[in-house]
Amino acid sequence: MSGQGMAMGQGSSRSLISLVCGLLALTCALLAPPAEAQAQTNAKRPNIVLILVDDAGYTDFGAYGSEIATPTIDALAARGARFSNFHATPMCAPSRAMLMTGLDSHTAGVANLPESTPPEHRDLPAYQGRLAQGVETVATRLKRVGYRTYMAGKWHLGHGPGDLPDAHGFDRSFALDATGGDNWDGRSYLPLYERSPWFEDGKPATLPKDFYSSEFLVDQMIDYIGDGSGEAAPFFAYLPFLAIHIPVQAPEAFVRKYEAAYLDGWTAQRERRRQGAVRTGLIAADTPMGPPPRNVAEWNALSPEAQAQAARSMAINAGMLEAMDHHFGRLVEHLRATGQYDNTLFVVLSDNGPEAGDPVAQPIFRFWLRRQGYEYGPDIMGGPGTYAAIGPGWASAAAAPGALYKFYSSEGGLRVPLIMAGPGLPEGQTVRAFSLISDIAPTLLDLVGVDHPPLHGRSLRPVLTGEAERIYGPYDPVGLEAAGDSALFKGDYKLTRNAGAWGDPAWRLYDIVRDPGETTDLASSQPERVAAMLADYQAYAKAVGAADIPEGFSVDRQVALNLLSHILADVRAPLLIALAVLIGLVGLAIFGWRRFARRRPERAASVGRGISRTLVGLVGLLMLAIALRIWTQPLTFAATLGLAADGPLGIASLRADLGGFFGAGGLFALLAALRADRRWLAPAMVLLGLALTGRVISLIASGGGVPQIPPMIVEALLIAILAMGWRALRPDPAT
Repeated sequence: MSGQGMAMGQGSSRSLISLVCGLLALTCALLAPPAEAQAQTNAKRPNIVLILVDDAGYTDFGAYGSEIATPTIDALAARGARFSNFHATPMCAPSRAMLMTGLDSHTAGVANLPESTPPEHRDLPAYQGRLAQGVETVATRLKRVGYRTYMAGKWHLGHGPGDLPDAHGFDRSFALDATGGDNWDGRSYLPLYERSPWFEDGKPATLPKDFYSSEFLVDQMIDYIGDGSGEAAPFFAYLPFLAIHIPVQAPEAFVRKYEAAYLDGWTAQRERRRQGAVRTGLIAADTPMGPPPRNVAEWNALSPEAQAQAARSMAINAGMLEAMDHHFGRLVEHLRATGQYDNTLFVVLSDNGPEAGDPVAQPIFRFWLRRQGYEYGPDIMGGPGTYAAIGPGWASAAAAPGALYKFYSSEGGLRVPLIMAGPGLPEGQTVRAFSLISDIAPTLLDLVGVDHPPLHGRSLRPVLTGEAERIYGPYDPVGLEAAGDSALFKGDYKLTRNAGAWGDPAWRLYDIVRDPGETTDLASSQPERVAAMLADYQAYAKAVGAADIPEGFSVDRQVALNLLSHILADVRAPLLIALAVLIGLVGLAIFGWRRFARRRPERAASVGRGISRTLVGLVGLLMLAIALRIWTQPLTFAATLGLAADGPLGIASLRADLGGFFGAGGLFALLAALRADRRWLAPAMVLLGLALTGRVISLIASGGGVPQIPPMIVEALLIAILAMGWRALRPDPAT
């Protein structure tokens, strides 16, 4: 072909390509909405503010019957809808995964807390502790249609490469990736972390000197949102507060008003909260109260000092929640002042039931607190550098009328408040339909008109608008599992088991509409329903990849073991040095004693008998002191052993059995010391030996338990002292 022909061919090809490209561009222009139309669509879409409170109980908000002042939240409840039968998972990370994705926590990759996942599960896809590859968050889906997306607060969905909010759809973020953190500075609140791991836009961040968590997070969000001027795009603001997770800390101005509110104890408070839920129309007047947890001591059995410290802890908790509501109110006022309020959809909820753990009750944790510079006590708690927790008594009150609390699949651990308010939603209604935290993401997408693939959760729009009474039909099974605590909801019924130390591993059946306190087990009277729901649960567990828990596992035990291992690792070097010095001193003492005994055998024998008598006498006094404590404070003593008045050992049995046990042993040891006769030691050694044997059997049967170890060490030491006395206090041959 000639050069001219080639040129003509190339020119024709270019013309054809240009024609095709032009037609494609014209087609795209005709099919796609114009920029102005897209801007108008975004302008019509509402802003979204998603507020997640950490560890708030069912009745913690004023709108749910609480004495705590939450006027910002209450105003939204009056303007929108309260949900009376809404559920999360029993722990934070799985709940957050479901909230962000609309998927079951196993499918999302966060079926357990990373801090409590057993070693046997850590290689399984459902237990990675970070969002699974390919899983999209609601932020990603909203960003795709033009939303500005912001996050400030606790993330806890992974902090490795690609795990933080900036990699999951958020334009700006200031995130804490941990179970919690100090509210006044960047120090760690648990031995699991060296410092609180804060990140800004995916990079390690530092906190300002005037940091208080609720105030700072709202400041960040206000800065991210701006005044809305010149912005056509709506925003999605995710604000997961640290409040009211441990450590409970709050400015004194918010705490002071609650100083006298809790002096009559958690039993009275629990009934007040139940009545509050009745008064506000959440539950019927005849709704029974759930049974009190077995690890809650009788308030009147506590010393005045213990009561004062407990009341102060709850006052700080109340002040912390009010402070959070106050700062949330500043965000609401900012939106009003900038003209963005009327077109904003608000969602307020909690990630699980109230936290019952009280690390301060453990001596080894107090040792770690001192090393971190923390203080605790009724006169100082709440401010910077202090540490407090509400414990099981107040937690059970916050969950009223439900049973138990966080880490358990009882209603006290799962049923939490949910409030939704905004443009187009009816005002002042109470939604009684069952719903789950995975329903939030599809609801938001539905309300703002964003298409999405099928999710595990369902949109709440039909029950919000009155189009339907339920989003799950009476025969739709809804499963839930976290660390062995499991539930299957179907219609008005719930099949559940609790794997934790204070739970019940048997499957129980409850009508949670009429009996949210789970007081009447229907399993024996409705075996066919139990069988059908258990089959539904097993099908759910298989579908999502829920693994069987190891024998003896529970979240609280695993966390306690992890805390102990980190504390020991933190002090390994000084412990080894101290142990080496102690061994050296003991070796020198033995060497010196032997030289002394060879030179003056009679004098050495006399001194040895004197030392042995003194130590044996001290053992006797200690055992009598333990017996006296059992008699004067039986429930407090029982709580340290994991017992309760309504358990196998009641108050009378505690006093008669354990009190008599230690009392008799102490008397025998004292008689041996006073009479210098080892024959009296035999029954004391037998009693302590039985106690230690029983504790070892209990430790093996339960599969572990850090609280059981210190008493075992003490008892073994006492037996060793008595054995030394047995050798030294030989009967006088002259007698």
